[in-house]
Amino acid sequence: MKLPTSVSLFALTLLQCVYNTVAITVDFQDDTSLNNALALVADGLMDYYNGDQYGGTPGMFVNPYYWWEAGAAFGSMLDYWFYTGNTTYNDVIKAGMLYQTGKNNDYMPSNQTTTEGNDDQGFWGILVMDAAEKNFSNPDPDQAQWLSLAQAVFNTMASRWDTDTCHGGLRWQIFTWNNGYNYKNSVANGCFFHMGARLARYTGNTTYSDWSEKVWDWMTTVGFINETSGQLIDGADISTNCTTHTPYEWTYNYGLFTAGAAYLYDFTNDTKWLTRAQLLMERGSSIYFDDGVMFEAACQNTGRCNNDQRSFKAIYSRFLGLTAQLAPPMADQIMNLLSSSAAAAAISCSGGTDGHTCGLNWNVGKWDGVWGLGEQMSALEVMQNTRALQIAKPLTAHTGGSSKGNPAAGSDSGTSNFLTNSLDISSKDRAGAGILTALLAVGIVGTGWWMMKQ
Repeated sequence: MKLPTSVSLFALTLLQCVYNTVAITVDFQDDTSLNNALALVADGLMDYYNGDQYGGTPGMFVNPYYWWEAGAAFGSMLDYWFYTGNTTYNDVIKAGMLYQTGKNNDYMPSNQTTTEGNDDQGFWGILVMDAAEKNFSNPDPDQAQWLSLAQAVFNTMASRWDTDTCHGGLRWQIFTWNNGYNYKNSVANGCFFHMGARLARYTGNTTYSDWSEKVWDWMTTVGFINETSGQLIDGADISTNCTTHTPYEWTYNYGLFTAGAAYLYDFTNDTKWLTRAQLLMERGSSIYFDDGVMFEAACQNTGRCNNDQRSFKAIYSRFLGLTAQLAPPMADQIMNLLSSSAAAAAISCSGGTDGHTCGLNWNVGKWDGVWGLGEQMSALEVMQNTRALQIAKPLTAHTGGSSKGNPAAGSDSGTSNFLTNSLDISSKDRAGAGILTALLAVGIVGTGWWMMKQ
């Protein structure tokens, strides 16, 4: 049970003192102890889910959490099942994943089209790719399968590759009426790059890895990735032909590209991908860890992380675990950082009315009075990924993956068809969509006080 937003600071402090007596304790060397701790954190995460309740929408978490974060949160819970074997939430996860596929089975559901961006769709595509690689319970034969859903997301994203501006790349937003349509960023292109790497490895089809290579080359050409320093910046507006950069650096972008490069290294055995993963890891380790404890450098120290940004450490933790599995030369460094961060995160999970609500700031030695879906996701992922080297690598179609694919999935449901057949957006809807996306943009611009070290 979570605290209401009206609880005062004094009450938070008092409740922390009271409930610290039931805070989670965990011995990371003991599987039973870790499983028990993870169960409490996972239960806390699902406190924010009402999609299986009367009036709720399957696949959606409570306000103010956006659709993209629901996909990311289900990814955390899918990991939870895979790491622990606990199937408590599997039916709920599966129902949400299938409900949100949209009429064309490409994760463009009509209830999201006014604000859906390429990154939003991408995180749901990564979720179903996870399901394929982990042999998560397959849908019924008459339903879209995990692999085909991932392929549909990839194909629809590929159809939006835009060479008219900045010589290529994906825009942040899909639809012209959304603020951010004129912005090209690393997260949208990172999702595309990451999915291409995973699909190539799973299917053996080099068309996907060719696309990933194309994305990487574009990212370096446009200056979003610096192949000397490893700096990976947020993006740029097309009005300057992507020459004036927004310099903020976010953990989840580093995770997308680091793990994507590790997948390509495992698939191709080409050491250039290991070198690229190591480059990004060195940069990430230098800016996102304070005495070995992970933090979101762009916003956390000043308390300015918005709801989206407070979940980014979850994504970074998950992708670091995958990198450790797929790029063995990087494993020791990654596992040391995950272990120290997980120990600190576990201590933060000592708040709220349940005694195991997790905080944002892991390096303060207690719960910091901050709570939310992102905090629970992040603690869950960093703790369970301390086991990354104890489990098998992600499956492929040749090593036991059972999900069925369709290389042409999504090819008949591109953006233009979707707009023609499914969407009649009025001027009022356009205004609303613009406002919602502007709020997301403010989350970036609002952290403008901070400039990354060069």
